[in-house]
Amino acid sequence: MAKRPVKCSVYLDGRLIGTVADGAAFASEIRKNRRAGVVSGEVNVSFLKKLNEVHVNADRGRARRPYIVVENGASRYTQELKDKVKGKEIDFNYLLRKGVIEYLDAEEEENARVALTEDRIENSTTHLEIDPAAMFGLTMSLSVFPEYNSVGKHALASNFVKQSQGLYSINFNNRYDARAFVMFYPQIPIVNSTAYRTLNMGRHPSGQNFVVAVTTYYGYNMKDALVINKAAVDRGLGRSVFYRSYHDEERRYPGGQQDHFKIPPATTDGYKGEHAYSKLNEDGIIEPEFEVKEGDVLIGKVSPPRFLEEQTSFGVGEEKNRDNSVMLRSGEYGVIDSVVMSETTGATRMTKVRVRGIKVPEVGDKFSSRHGQKGVVALIVNQEDMPFTNSGIVPDLLLNPHSLPGRMTLGDMMEMIGAKSSALSGIKVDGTAFSANGKDRADSYGTILEQHGFNRFGNETLYDGRTGKAFKAQIFTGIVYYNRLHHMVSLKLQVRSRGPVQILTHQPTEGKPRKGGLRFGEMERDALVGHGASLLLKERMLDQSDKADIWICKRCGDIGYFDFIKNTPVCPSCGEHTLERVEISYAFKLLLDEIKSMHILPKISLKSE
Repeated sequence: MAKRPVKCSVYLDGRLIGTVADGAAFASEIRKNRRAGVVSGEVNVSFLKKLNEVHVNADRGRARRPYIVVENGASRYTQELKDKVKGKEIDFNYLLRKGVIEYLDAEEEENARVALTEDRIENSTTHLEIDPAAMFGLTMSLSVFPEYNSVGKHALASNFVKQSQGLYSINFNNRYDARAFVMFYPQIPIVNSTAYRTLNMGRHPSGQNFVVAVTTYYGYNMKDALVINKAAVDRGLGRSVFYRSYHDEERRYPGGQQDHFKIPPATTDGYKGEHAYSKLNEDGIIEPEFEVKEGDVLIGKVSPPRFLEEQTSFGVGEEKNRDNSVMLRSGEYGVIDSVVMSETTGATRMTKVRVRGIKVPEVGDKFSSRHGQKGVVALIVNQEDMPFTNSGIVPDLLLNPHSLPGRMTLGDMMEMIGAKSSALSGIKVDGTAFSANGKDRADSYGTILEQHGFNRFGNETLYDGRTGKAFKAQIFTGIVYYNRLHHMVSLKLQVRSRGPVQILTHQPTEGKPRKGGLRFGEMERDALVGHGASLLLKERMLDQSDKADIWICKRCGDIGYFDFIKNTPVCPSCGEHTLERVEISYAFKLLLDEIKSMHILPKISLKSE
């Protein structure tokens, strides 16, 4: 008996809606109708041969990309259409409606065979890339020569572009963002891409062109470390301004009570001392151009008590206002840039204060090229001690030679010689992905360098600034566009000796805004255990954390207390007075209390010394 043919299942947005005899023909029919405009262009279809299933997707949230349709080995985007697009007779939407271009989602791409360029179209080709660089996203397209870099660096480079300081908004002076970074002298990159120019990113530059020499400097730029020129920093290299905005309002409370902007009187709860309010105006708000540091009050505010009446020492009910002022964050400093007064929608007064601080590059600040070559400043060297070239050029930055082959970012090297040739000739360099043959690009840059008397590979003889002697090796030198990232030492530096502790656990608070300590976790503890440093372990985990002295009953093992009236320790369980004072972690005492809350009585047995 002949086998019955297995029918192909059809799924619409993941739901089985029926079967067809030939899945491939059915999917092909849908595509044909989509290109003819009978079926919506939002619909995507894929035939999964191994599963014998057709998946039709029309739901929201799918990532889709445009491709040029290829039929019978020829692109539908003909020369005639190209001329009409150039003449602005037709646009992108016209090509979409006519089925010349269609959008594919991730699932339909499984059935597509895409050619990068027209000369690579074969009989089996189904689609053609509009532009080879279109395979990269928006952020990645701003990078140059990405096809020369390791794939892993693309995600890293994209992240660094987002973290870079620059001119984020032209009207930054009128904005009160929570925090903002504005670079003093941002520059347009010498080497840029089609996406960079199309999006007009030159209006919002986010970096500077650095003269870079790929060499070591007495071991100071090992691994990711960078050495930068002090004279360049003094001239404004990487310099930026940091804005932080503080705001508050006079809130209204039930019962007719309300906050008030004013200098809190000395009788207020939580009064911070006269010096803290010394820079406030009569209305309780600071004025522009005052220098401020940690502990200074920016907005003086008095709030009503949390409870309507609070008992005083004489048993008389009294309303006591509390200080609810806005202070400058711990560890920060700067100058009051501007102050604005306004009203909220609830007709209450509101004020915003913006503080600015100049951020000059210092040891520990982070820089990155557009190829994911991140680095932290390890040394800022006087110009006279930096290496210099025959023509007297002193590099702005020294990069470790191991950074390039180790991370396989050859795009960085291409940008170096490309930007160097552009700086000498004045001819713009295009770094768009796949825009030309790599060998041709490198040769053309080398030819320009030779025409101007330089080595065609970008190598130069450098002289040591300290000794004046020439380095034996030729040093690869060029220009790279570097971003200054917003990870800065001055915003992350955290120091604490003694400070506040949490009420519940008696351990130090967490986080820089709360003047917290640095976390000493399980792995750090394991390191000390492995070294056998028992006294250091005790000091860190007990003495400098949550040491608590408690009384333990020798008879029943319960926790007791010290009766200061009778001047003797007492056990609440058995009434004994023979208790022993023991040092334990307060977190352990908390654990015992929680166990007791579950009606389990933990007992501590003491050994005789």
